[in-house]
Amino acid sequence: MKEEFDLIVLGTGAAGSTPANSCREAGWRVAVIDDQPFGGTCGNRGCDPKKVLVGVADVVSWHRRMKGHGVAGDAAIDWPALMAFKRSFTDPLPPTREAAFKKVGIETLHGEAKFVAEDRIAIGGRELTARHVVIATGASPRTLDIPGEEHVITSTEFMELDVLPRRIAFIGAGYISLEFAHLARNAGAQVTVLGRGTLLPAFEGALVDRLIAHTKEIGVDVRLEHSVCAVERASPPAPFQVHVGHGANMQIVEADLVVHGAGRVPNSARIGAAEGRVELEHHGGIRVNEFLQSVSNPRVYAAGDVVRPPGAMPLTPVAGHEGTVVAANLLSGNSARPDLRAIPSTVFTLPVLAGVGLTEKAARAKGIEVRIATGDTTHWFANRRIREPVGMFKTIIDETTNLVVGAHLLGAQSEEVINLFAMAIRFDLPVPELKKMIVSYPTGSSNMAYML
Repeated sequence: MKEEFDLIVLGTGAAGSTPANSCREAGWRVAVIDDQPFGGTCGNRGCDPKKVLVGVADVVSWHRRMKGHGVAGDAAIDWPALMAFKRSFTDPLPPTREAAFKKVGIETLHGEAKFVAEDRIAIGGRELTARHVVIATGASPRTLDIPGEEHVITSTEFMELDVLPRRIAFIGAGYISLEFAHLARNAGAQVTVLGRGTLLPAFEGALVDRLIAHTKEIGVDVRLEHSVCAVERASPPAPFQVHVGHGANMQIVEADLVVHGAGRVPNSARIGAAEGRVELEHHGGIRVNEFLQSVSNPRVYAAGDVVRPPGAMPLTPVAGHEGTVVAANLLSGNSARPDLRAIPSTVFTLPVLAGVGLTEKAARAKGIEVRIATGDTTHWFANRRIREPVGMFKTIIDETTNLVVGAHLLGAQSEEVINLFAMAIRFDLPVPELKKMIVSYPTGSSNMAYML
């Protein structure tokens, strides 16, 4: 027997929740389906629990820097206690989120959903008919395609470790690997990061280089020359052997744990896209028009990491914004478009690297005549008062309009100060006006005028 819905949403994270709730509020019959715990990547296995873990590492790092400068005693990460604290955030989320859906009359279903026709979804022996479908299935670690890949754990599994191994190797040198490398190193592990290519290309290279140099200074072995080609293990308790490079350049890194941090791909492989007449991009994302509507099946919309419209980044605030756009278009017809200007991004290493807008190279490639301001900020009060040994900034300003087009920060409070620059770019606030702002002092924000 067919069951009919006005809207079926695949995924219960930031991208899917708003369309589901908005359409239900409008009187639609709505169902949400997820094959993962309700609440999405960010709250369960992404940015929120990661920030809890990194926050404790920050406290320990801060304590060590201040020892002998007003702080006495020792500080160390109690890993089991930290995991228990992290779970106090993640464990309640799925039942709380599911209860919230049910309270407003949204039907909740668990399992893997697949299109069986352009307007029908199959799940667990049930077949649901939908007037509209929103795909918000997120992303997952890409396949490494190397021998021994089965030995490599994901970042999700890393955040569930009851015991932190003594030696850890991270494959890839992006956000995930660098953030967890700093966490693990501050927890006492020996850490190796194995990557290649251009690191963190959305950020200014000089700041990335300084971050990598600092990462090495705290004892992380960062190797950026070759790709990982295999992972082997004779038998437990023998260590894993990570093969890096080829031929005469082959290196072997021994580790007690190997973690995947080499990028993620849209979760579209198992949704029955062909049966649903949902066209995919070459990278697996849902191909959509300017309204986030499928170009091949007009009843389908997509939001979040499973879709990559121009200018989008795989970030929770972007997913939430796209979900709001999809909700508006479902309820009022195609009129809303995502506004992806000035999306700030942060690498939660210790210290933080943050950026928004263009790099100098990207600005010049667009033909913008730019004025650059850059400098070391380790001697500035915000860094000195906590003995933070790393601090840099670079701002890119359009010489013609006197508008900020890019800002990149490394150091204390960068994750907050970058939001001021994002606001300046998004709302076209000229540099002279920004310099007139009177802000709370002394704070990271009070340094903004000196970065312009």
